[in-house]
Amino acid sequence: MPGRTAPGGRYPALSIAAAEFARRRRQLMRMAGPDAALLVAAAPERMRNADAAWPYRQDSDFHYLTGFPEPEAVLALLPGRAHGEAVLFCRERDPAHERWHGEVTGTERAVSVYGVDDAFPIEDIDDILPGMIEGRARVYCHFGREPDFDARLLGWMRRLRQLRGGGVVPKEFVALGHLLHDLRLYKSRAELKLMRAAAAVAAEAHLAAMAAARPGRFEYEVEAELVRVMRSRGAVPAFPPIVAGGANACTMHYVANRARLEAGDLLLIDAGAEVECYASDITRTFPVDGRWSREQRALYEVVLAAQQAAIDEVAPGRPFDAAHHAAVRVIAEGLCALGLLEGDADEAIARGAHKTFFPSKTGHWLGLDVHDVGDYRVDGDARLLEAGMVVTVEPGIYVPPDLREVAERWRGIGIRIEDDVAVTAEGNLVLTAAVPKEPQEIERLLSTRHGR
Repeated sequence: MPGRTAPGGRYPALSIAAAEFARRRRQLMRMAGPDAALLVAAAPERMRNADAAWPYRQDSDFHYLTGFPEPEAVLALLPGRAHGEAVLFCRERDPAHERWHGEVTGTERAVSVYGVDDAFPIEDIDDILPGMIEGRARVYCHFGREPDFDARLLGWMRRLRQLRGGGVVPKEFVALGHLLHDLRLYKSRAELKLMRAAAAVAAEAHLAAMAAARPGRFEYEVEAELVRVMRSRGAVPAFPPIVAGGANACTMHYVANRARLEAGDLLLIDAGAEVECYASDITRTFPVDGRWSREQRALYEVVLAAQQAAIDEVAPGRPFDAAHHAAVRVIAEGLCALGLLEGDADEAIARGAHKTFFPSKTGHWLGLDVHDVGDYRVDGDARLLEAGMVVTVEPGIYVPPDLREVAERWRGIGIRIEDDVAVTAEGNLVLTAAVPKEPQEIERLLSTRHGR
């Protein structure tokens, strides 16, 4: 968990060992080839307004390869370089700067703590880096992501051409994501440990939010409980929490969180925690006053059955989209049985009628990003799941409040149930099972916590 310190300093120690970051760098260089150079920049600081910056969060790719937590840094991977293949350019120690902004790592500790082979001051990168990439056939980078880095990269190429005798400029720029993001798709034991920690924090936060939610309170008061628990455990929200009461739950990405909670409404909470840049993502839906209406309970049980059918499809060798197809089938059957869709499930699915109530997909990759990197299709076909991958499973039913084709008693009900599921050699493991989702268990929990 965050908050520990490394011996002899105040900078954070990492739960993932420096040796693992080094293995990742070596594997990426092997994939790129001996005549390549790979360049990855740290995330820039971003301003919220005037001179106030947003809380800093490292670029996920840069973190994956270094664990280094600071801005104003560039990683150069140079296969075969005699003086060290992994070179980090970063801020140098400066007592005057540190008095105002806090301690930085510096070049010496970049080597000793983060395990890179060599480190130089970021101020010297324009003079040093062009010579390092001279003669390389290809440069792998995220061209087009950050305009400032793109401009600097072009400047290094111009600088290289101006070297005495005319430097040999790389002939090809290649998108780095093609290689790197495939590596990130497979989580190591250390990564899964962090993801379990993130899931545990998020689960605790959801339970606290369920205890805080009751008629008359506002969505933002429930959000405050989520954030309080996450920050008290050294984590941060992985994304702005969704706290959607009543018909607000039918807005897929509702984030206003300003409405008053009303008796008789459901409350949908979609929130995850981030621990050392690794995310969790949980959604639960429950009655604000602790009791389901007949319609709410009926739709909830359809979503729960759909989620279980989808989770059963998360296993090695199964296509990624098998979970979605399973969820669609159960939801269509349930909606037909309840009279919200006409005809049978096959007809409803064929004409896409279920999308009125279930317009989204059933899940996504999860890792350093909430919607993590990795291709969902390979050569036109759904990617097959393998051990080490982590997905979310999050079917839902959302009855638009203005949908006149259904009886009024159904309108404005929005339900989603989401868990994080790791693919294992034997099948799957639900990382977020600590938050109840059986309807009777939710009623019992709310009854106990509300003092009934």
